[in-house]
Amino acid sequence: MSARVLLADSSPELRETIASVLRRECFEVEDARDGEAALAAAVRGPVDVVLLDLDLRKLSGMDVLRQLRALSTVPVIALTARDSDVDRVLALELGADDCITLPCSLAELVSRVRALLRRCDYERAAHRGPVREIGGVHVDLGLRQVVVDDRAVHLTVSQFKLLALLTEDPGRVITRREILHRLWDSSHEADAHLCDVHVSNLRHKIERDPSSPERILTVRGMGYKLVAA
Repeated sequence: MSARVLLADSSPELRETIASVLRRECFEVEDARDGEAALAAAVRGPVDVVLLDLDLRKLSGMDVLRQLRALSTVPVIALTARDSDVDRVLALELGADDCITLPCSLAELVSRVRALLRRCDYERAAHRGPVREIGGVHVDLGLRQVVVDDRAVHLTVSQFKLLALLTEDPGRVITRREILHRLWDSSHEADAHLCDVHVSNLRHKIERDPSSPERILTVRGMGYKLVAA
């Protein structure tokens, strides 16, 4: 069965262009022209991934994302036409799994959709995966559950994937390049800042004091490592 994409964008021309490309790539596409329709369609489902314009009418993309994350863990790729990190960072903090600045090549957009879907397929395939425990962090790869200091923690798809990567070999430095390649199939230097944002968001979920991290440590000029704390 082909993957189902919900495409929410305020521009009819852009919706038609992106939907046409996705359908040629054998995706099923449902489109929504405003935030209220997008939220209703995402909740109604079934949807495998959401492409979400942040500048939607009636209900902004940020508001859609905020409300959707309270109801669903469906993977979301945010779309923004603003050449600024502000929207990208805020979208990731609200739970988007990726963010793309428009205009971009349609080939890249399709590639990022496929990469996100592969991550989801990997997690489903690992339904009975191993359990890892590092310090007070308990990660069940099969059930996709995280408990930190005896407290259940909800992570987005990207946050869980990042934590799973860090727990593969605690204490080893994971470079930004490796994180980008393993999690998002990307080698774009411009995405390095987004990698840091995901790390920051994960720290807010698992650190006792995110402003003074003890578990996910920065190794200057290299990347990050996870240690027991």
